[in-house]
Amino acid sequence: MALPVEEWRLCAARRWAALEPAVRERLAAASLHDTLRLGYGLLRPEAEAAALSRLCRRARAGKEPAAARFYREEGNRLFGRRRYGAAVRLYSQAASHELPGCPEVSVCFANRSAALFHLGHFEVCLEDIARAESHGYPDRLLPKVLLRKAECLLCLGRLQEAADALSVVESKIAMDGIMTTHQTLLKKLSQLRIKIHEKESCPEPAREARDDIQRKLEIWEENDSISGASSSLTLNFDRERGRHLVASQDILPGQNLLKEEAFVSVLCPGESLLLQDSSETAWDTRVTNADLYCHRCLRQLLASVPCRGCSYAKYCSQNCADVAWEQYHRTECSLGALLLTLGVFCHVALRTVLLAGFAEVSRLVEWSHDDDKDLHNLEARCKHPSEAPDTRTGTRGIPGCNDNGQYQSSYQAVFNLLPHAEKHSPEHKFLCMLSVVAICKQLQEAGLEAAVLNQESSEKWSKPKTCEKTSGELSPELKIMAEAMLRHVLQLQCNAQAITVMQESGSGDGAVVNKKPVRLATAFFPVLSLLNHSCCPNTSVSFSGTAATVRASQPIPSGQEIFHCYGPHRCRMRVAERQQLLSQYFFECHCQACLDELESDVKSVVSMRNSFCCPSCWASMQGEDMLCCSNEACAISVSRESLSCRLRDLQQQIKKALELLRDRKADQAIKMLLKCQMDARNFLSPEHLLMGEMEDHLAQVYATLGKWQDAARHLERSIEIVEMHHGPSSVEMGHELFKLAQILFNGFAVSEALSTIQRAEEILSVHYGPQSTQIQELQEMKTCLLELPRSILQRT
Repeated sequence: MALPVEEWRLCAARRWAALEPAVRERLAAASLHDTLRLGYGLLRPEAEAAALSRLCRRARAGKEPAAARFYREEGNRLFGRRRYGAAVRLYSQAASHELPGCPEVSVCFANRSAALFHLGHFEVCLEDIARAESHGYPDRLLPKVLLRKAECLLCLGRLQEAADALSVVESKIAMDGIMTTHQTLLKKLSQLRIKIHEKESCPEPAREARDDIQRKLEIWEENDSISGASSSLTLNFDRERGRHLVASQDILPGQNLLKEEAFVSVLCPGESLLLQDSSETAWDTRVTNADLYCHRCLRQLLASVPCRGCSYAKYCSQNCADVAWEQYHRTECSLGALLLTLGVFCHVALRTVLLAGFAEVSRLVEWSHDDDKDLHNLEARCKHPSEAPDTRTGTRGIPGCNDNGQYQSSYQAVFNLLPHAEKHSPEHKFLCMLSVVAICKQLQEAGLEAAVLNQESSEKWSKPKTCEKTSGELSPELKIMAEAMLRHVLQLQCNAQAITVMQESGSGDGAVVNKKPVRLATAFFPVLSLLNHSCCPNTSVSFSGTAATVRASQPIPSGQEIFHCYGPHRCRMRVAERQQLLSQYFFECHCQACLDELESDVKSVVSMRNSFCCPSCWASMQGEDMLCCSNEACAISVSRESLSCRLRDLQQQIKKALELLRDRKADQAIKMLLKCQMDARNFLSPEHLLMGEMEDHLAQVYATLGKWQDAARHLERSIEIVEMHHGPSSVEMGHELFKLAQILFNGFAVSEALSTIQRAEEILSVHYGPQSTQIQELQEMKTCLLELPRSILQRT
């Protein structure tokens, strides 16, 4: 949720409408500095602030022992039903709600270690056992946990450590003095002793180091002027395109163009974190990205480390938790509910200034006030083209570059991204201003001002300057931070980069893994933001944690601009839809794909392939509101709305079929999908994307039944339609071929699997690089197939 919750947006809209017309006019024309100067007093304690406080009560971010108890009991219930993965997540939720120093948190870690052991995650299980011990796990229960530790060490082949752990268990049992109460434990201990002895007597042969799966090294020479960029790029500026990157030499598909760590990123929370007002306490057991990924590095979580102060933030390690606390979370922690209510953009804005530090924020805000610097402002330059930087002298005059002409992934580069303050609607600017003021007032009232101004361990701002402000007014320092935050919130509409991850869809327990891209976080990438949009881009962007990598997706000749797709792609939507979506970026797209569709009779890929066909003769239907059969001999006509209604009904039926698959009713799912296919053929074109999706779903169902030939047949039909829509070298094509390779591999169709693996590898290495997990999995499948006995290879 990028923007604040709807109720706060409505509250701000009512406040705006109630202002005097003269005040609205002044706010509409004001600079960022003047907007805040005029708006500080508009957040009334008895109205807007009270409404915001009420809304914050819906976002549960604090520690609640009752919630911890609920989640722990739910975890125990699912553990008893052998649903260990779900139990792990519930124990993690319980631990995040326990109060610091509370002994019950040790029970959460110990219980979670048991579930992790059953899942075979022995290293992580050991970490949880250590956490349980360090948090004061009860002595009377410790022998059982230490036996689990010994068993983990045994499974990991660490025999001496396992033996030492068993000795500790024996000592503890002996100290209790009542041996009869530990008969079960003593029996287990004896069994583990025997296993250790057996492994010591018959050690497993050492595994040979294998280099048959080679990792290709990517050739990389970094640019002297642009941090993280390839030397094959140059930074240019002109009035029409602003700052942009251009190829300085011919570039091949798959070539690495940019590697950049996000300057700042914030995990996108799940909608379930915002609960409806209710007199009843309801704990939500649904899993969101906030439970699945580290809130600092975005690594996937298995056993999270909770924040010491809130129940929301979770981390992959104690190190990540400590670094986050020092850099920004000590300030954000008590504001969790407010930040969840005001949306991700406000959260990113706050974290940006916290990471930059007050000194750097103050320097750049003051710089932006200097009238003599007007022509260094990129928007001003666009109004005064004669004053545009002379790119013949290099990059020194381009906004965002330092005195040496280098464009770095720094706060200065973030600050110089365009906020388009004059292009946002006055109502939107007012909403953003109220939200930023609310955050800064909360910081001041909570006594966090010193922490905000002390990010660089300077004592200069250790005490808020109360003498320079009247009661209820922000301090001069917080006003500076508020102005920078407002700038960043406005920048994010045009410069926010979604960090995406390929997430498994469906049950996730089949032999074929079906994945789809999911928005994981919102970030500032100042160098990546230099790339302009095209509806038919020449690059592909992938993410690993908080790092972005840009690769060429096609040959790029020297002198051609490097383009990135901001979302609207020619293969996914018509030109009118694309132009409408791109209006949020305050420009009109003139890329080649848009020009071809707007200035000629060329129909978009979407229009041609996602069309209806005649219910009578199956020829294509033409027209706008009323569709007519293109076959002159057939005079059938039908309204677009009626066919659209049939399409919606069909999509609902497909959804029900997938629910049957999730409930492990594969035969019923097949029958329903085949019926959907028959219905679809009566009014959808054979190339319609939904026809391909149904083939994909059928392949998935047959794969769950182990009917590999049927699964491959349906997936091959799906691939034909994907290729029509997205092209033979598209990332979508790569993902489909990856799934086909899995099916053919499982069905021992060796020659077909090997050729499919090669095709998938060629495409995915362009988009994700030769070291990506997908490529490694493909290479492992290839190695396994090539190691099969020659007799089997000859038969296939």
